[in-house]
Amino acid sequence: MKRLPCTIFFLVAIFIFFTCEKNPTESAGKVPELTTSEVTDIRATSATCGGTITSDGGSTVTARGVCWSTGQTPIVKNYKTNDGTGVGSFTSNIIGLESGTDYYVRAYATNSIGTGYGSTMSFSTLAVGTVIDIDGNVYRTIKIGNQWWMAENLKVTHYCNGDAIPNVTDNSTWSNLTTGAYCNYDNDVNNVTTYGRLYNWHAVNGSRNIAPTGWHVPTDAEWQTLVDYLGGESVAGGKMKEIGTKHWDGENIGATNESGFSALPGGARQGGGTFGVMGNHTDFWTSTESSISDAWYRTLGRYYSGVSRMTNSKQNGCSVRCMRD
Repeated sequence: MKRLPCTIFFLVAIFIFFTCEKNPTESAGKVPELTTSEVTDIRATSATCGGTITSDGGSTVTARGVCWSTGQTPIVKNYKTNDGTGVGSFTSNIIGLESGTDYYVRAYATNSIGTGYGSTMSFSTLAVGTVIDIDGNVYRTIKIGNQWWMAENLKVTHYCNGDAIPNVTDNSTWSNLTTGAYCNYDNDVNNVTTYGRLYNWHAVNGSRNIAPTGWHVPTDAEWQTLVDYLGGESVAGGKMKEIGTKHWDGENIGATNESGFSALPGGARQGGGTFGVMGNHTDFWTSTESSISDAWYRTLGRYYSGVSRMTNSKQNGCSVRCMRD
């Protein structure tokens, strides 16, 4: 029996190696593949995110969620949520954040091989605070862009110098005023806690100032800065309105309140003294007049997601939000 040449043995060995040896990567599998959702419903101490797992990498996903940190590359050893198992989409509620802080977040998914991550998203929590008026009313405040706004409607009954703002209940008297005054919607003090008070423009623009010290009633231009920051007149209203229908009478189109402004449908008092549209609309004075008899204001309603710039008789009663100097 003849022996095979060494060369043949070598070739046979190579053949056996390549036909029997599996690709190490295929044998080991991969980490999951996934994407990160946009960050929404951003508040002072919370936000909503999530992700979609497009591949489990060949091994069951045993944990998924989002992780976040103030560093630009968050990992699961930082802060994280736990939002189930398996592939598909999920939503994560991020809580316990610090107000006025920049964060980075990305979705993660873990299988037996390791942890995969989606792309990194950045967001900033709302900066919040408080301010006190001359009557001792405390208001939540919110930073939107570079502006600080009250997140509640004004309730004050005195000017900053201590003078009382007249509370005018009679319709005829109200319709003939050329000086500052306030009223409660429907002349019902029970509306004040939720919706604040309504003021005619003469009170808003008086030299005695109705805003807390260090604050003022915003001008038309300052209101426009807010609207532009929130994406323009067609969408800014939705970003300013309180979500849901607890106070709005029915469908509240486009409401996300992602700005934290928390506008409520406080209604208005017309120049003739009659009250109306509570639950459906809210009107906010600016400190800018448009003519001898009228001034600019902004209005939001439940039927649309925009915010409208309009003129109003100075005798009308509107809500007031103040802005920090």
